[in-house]
Amino acid sequence: MRRLSRPALVAAAAALAAIVNVLIHLISRAAGGTFTFTAAGGRAEVDALTVAGFSVVPLAAGLTAVALLAPRLSWVSRAAQIAGPLLAAGTIVTMTLPADFDTVSTVSLALCHLTLVPIIIVAVAALDRRAAEPVPQTT
Repeated sequence: MRRLSRPALVAAAAALAAIVNVLIHLISRAAGGTFTFTAAGGRAEVDALTVAGFSVVPLAAGLTAVALLAPRLSWVSRAAQIAGPLLAAGTIVTMTLPADFDTVSTVSLALCHLTLVPIIIVAVAALDRRAAEPVPQTT
């Protein structure tokens, strides 16, 4: 079986995060979650596109950094295995809980943050394995 390249692995992890988190969002909407909160300009809503973007952008940025740096700096993967999950879980406390979401929306968005933890762990481990491989030479 052919292994994914580093860019393909980053894209696959980001796509998986988006799919899982949008499904959580849709199920939670069906369960009565409104995903509205008070913002400076009044009431605002977290829609499925926002959930996908808030899943994909930071995950892809972090994994891209690992993919680029891990082949040169061996400590990067170990640091990412700690920092990535801590940031994913920590943003529940800093972003989700302080907002005035209803209970279903709060639990749903917290789950969205937590789904990133295993994705980060598996993707960083796979990127670390690829970093140990020699880079193919072009002729």
